[in-house]
Amino acid sequence: MPEDSPLIQSLRRAVEAAPADVPLRLHLAELLLTEGLPDAAVAEVAVALQHAPADAQARQLMARAMGVPQQSAQPAPDAPPAAPGPAPAAAPDPGARGGFDWTAAEEQVGDVVPPRFVEAPVRADGDDDSGDAEAWDVERPGAVRLADVGGMQEVKDRLEAAFLAPLRNPELRELYGKSLRGGLLLYGPPGCGKTFIARAVAGELGAGFLSVSVNDVLDMWMGNSERNMHEIFQTARRQAPCVVFLDELDALGAKRSRTAHSGMRNTVNQLLTELDGIDSAANEGVFVLAATNVPWDVDNALRRPGRLDRTLLVLPPDAPARESILRYHLRDRPIENVDLAKLAKVTDGLSGADLAHLCEAAAERALLDSARTGTVRLIGMKDLLTAAKEVAPSAEPWFASARNVAMFANEGGMYDDLIAHLKKRRKL
Repeated sequence: MPEDSPLIQSLRRAVEAAPADVPLRLHLAELLLTEGLPDAAVAEVAVALQHAPADAQARQLMARAMGVPQQSAQPAPDAPPAAPGPAPAAAPDPGARGGFDWTAAEEQVGDVVPPRFVEAPVRADGDDDSGDAEAWDVERPGAVRLADVGGMQEVKDRLEAAFLAPLRNPELRELYGKSLRGGLLLYGPPGCGKTFIARAVAGELGAGFLSVSVNDVLDMWMGNSERNMHEIFQTARRQAPCVVFLDELDALGAKRSRTAHSGMRNTVNQLLTELDGIDSAANEGVFVLAATNVPWDVDNALRRPGRLDRTLLVLPPDAPARESILRYHLRDRPIENVDLAKLAKVTDGLSGADLAHLCEAAAERALLDSARTGTVRLIGMKDLLTAAKEVAPSAEPWFASARNVAMFANEGGMYDDLIAHLKKRRKL
């Protein structure tokens, strides 16, 4: 196969950079046809027709590339001129539209260029006729409420003001012009329950819950990541009220200035577009919650007013929350004489994940002792206190990094709540 000319190579690169530019793609197809590459020209025109199905130039170019005789052929020089009048009606061809057999063309290039963004047929009653389920699973965590989150009263108060109070008071919402849209960014050290809080918000709202991670969005093929992002938000709009939870936002929305790969930058751009859509009336009932451990790595445009403009610091659990977490992880284990209040007091600074590990370590200690002695014994306070001494707070490295950010990169008071916490703990 002959190598493409430098001009065609340049045009191919330009088309890859702007895949929706129909005139540019048709120009490339024209050159390919001129160079004697009709198959390549057919593939390019087919993509152009997906973007602009009614484009007359694209239809004519497809006919030329497929070798279909043109209706506007000139008469022979010695033929008498045709008298003006209506042209004879041709027999209708169900596969031909506009004088060209599009059915045959689609069958020929169907394996070369798969259809993109094809919408499923919709019946007159508005139901999807395809019978397929949504591409993204929307959970209904109605059984999980904020009451199931132990302690963390400040977090609950902020969530109440941001989402729940306007929903429960429609008259006041209308009076004060408070919409049911919005975005909230949860940040803090790992293992402190940001995902559980997001599920509890969905339960309070009686809304669906659509959890999105970087693995759900990123795709190796160009354009698929942006399409995945768009389809996720389209699903949320169809299933409204719905909470879209963007986990690991620093991976999905990393700073574009630090991103070398253009595909990742395009994904961030698509996320910005979808978040802007949340501010429109058509998206009423779509709530966006995001979580990250490193908010300083999130693209600044995502924090702009109208997007994820509200932030909420989720800290390691306070004493009531620690007691609830310990009770949850010990509920199905054989225990005796356990003072949860005392245990919660000595575990100050541990995250929810640390507390779960503490209970696991205490159970393992009792299990090994039972296996060694041959006598089954229950998990006691001594096992739990010993495990508490051995478990190091996993949030400490995070606070060490966050301290520098809070001190030297607190533009606009973004980390005021973090600074207040550090001062309270005498870490600043």
